[in-house]
Amino acid sequence: MPTYTYQVIHDDGRAGEIFEVVRRMSDPPLTEHPETGEKVVRIFQSPHVGGENSEQAQKARMSDQNLERLGFTKYVRSGKGHYEKRTGQGPEHLGT
Repeated sequence: MPTYTYQVIHDDGRAGEIFEVVRRMSDPPLTEHPETGEKVVRIFQSPHVGGENSEQAQKARMSDQNLERLGFTKYVRSGKGHYEKRTGQGPEHLGT
């Protein structure tokens, strides 16, 4: 079920609390806060859609296994000026 974002509108027209509610797509939009009964308006936001630029896809591309498969060497900082090899070919340590 999708998450919808709403904002409370006070009687004097000031914007109030912003909150999220998980509801069915077939449910009618809220007109009042479910707990306080104050008037609310829905805030439209773009949905998060996973794909080639999602955080999970980025992690997969930068994984040690994928970098090694593509012929890269990955070093990770292990101290001031020192780096340890995590994957690939090359010396085990870099630094001074």
